[in-house]
Amino acid sequence: MELFRIQKTIPFMHYRHVLNSISLVSFLVAVYWIFAHGLAFSIEFTGGTQMEVNFPEAANTEQVRNDLAQVSKEVLVQTFGTPRDVVVRVPTKEGQSSGEVAAEVMRVLEASNPGVVLKSTEFVGPQVGDELARDGGTALALVVVGIMIYLAFRFEWKFALAAIIANLHDVVIVVGIFSVMQWEFTLPVLAAVLAVLGYSVNESVIIFDRVREHFRKMRRADTMEVINSAITATISRTVITHTSTLCMTLSMFFFGGPALHYFSLALTIGILLGVYSSVFVAAAIALYLGVKREDLVKVVKKDEVEEMVP
Repeated sequence: MELFRIQKTIPFMHYRHVLNSISLVSFLVAVYWIFAHGLAFSIEFTGGTQMEVNFPEAANTEQVRNDLAQVSKEVLVQTFGTPRDVVVRVPTKEGQSSGEVAAEVMRVLEASNPGVVLKSTEFVGPQVGDELARDGGTALALVVVGIMIYLAFRFEWKFALAAIIANLHDVVIVVGIFSVMQWEFTLPVLAAVLAVLGYSVNESVIIFDRVREHFRKMRRADTMEVINSAITATISRTVITHTSTLCMTLSMFFFGGPALHYFSLALTIGILLGVYSSVFVAAAIALYLGVKREDLVKVVKKDEVEEMVP
């Protein structure tokens, strides 16, 4: 399906040196910032106090979250079981016990919700966060290895390496933006980062597949012309796919509330980066690595042709 067709090939690779330089600088800044300043991890990673609270009527979680902002900016509020039952998680400050945190939270809640009842209180240690971070890193490494193996079998190792570099470019920059802005890094954000990895490699595969197709059609064209032609041919599909996806992520961003705010933000940034990196990073790196027609199209030798002709 195509909304439009561009007749003239756009010289994408003509701009690769400038854009790749910007990408390299952005990548290095992101890596430095992540290691130098870290991430604003949520309570799921850092630990804190978890309380189960029962309200006399259906709780307005957004209002509860706003009320508890005076206790902590990083408070997490979720309903469970029934609309009246709410889980509140608050990071424990240094020198403050879980009991003191619970008492402060209940004082705020009782002021605006008479009849609210504290059902249980427990301390959630940061060990849980360490395990989640370790498992997330393991999942990311396994995904990278799996993608490289898949692309190496489907295309050629040069494309596999180019796609992985482009995908890591997206992931690192998304995480780097969260580090620079000190936005809260939660489990949903980690899930969004992993989703960005899959989304980005899908776009790279589409472009690489079209490159292979154009190598067969454009027998006298050089590699740069073939890549430019292949990318130009995917523009209509890219516009349809990514506009639809961005409509969904932006809907979550504007109407999903605080619970989906950073999740949808990470997805939106990642999708935009995925389009950019598939064109100007993955394709450009494949060009730098010297990908050629013989890497993707099997050349039929003269003697094999003679055997095929009766």
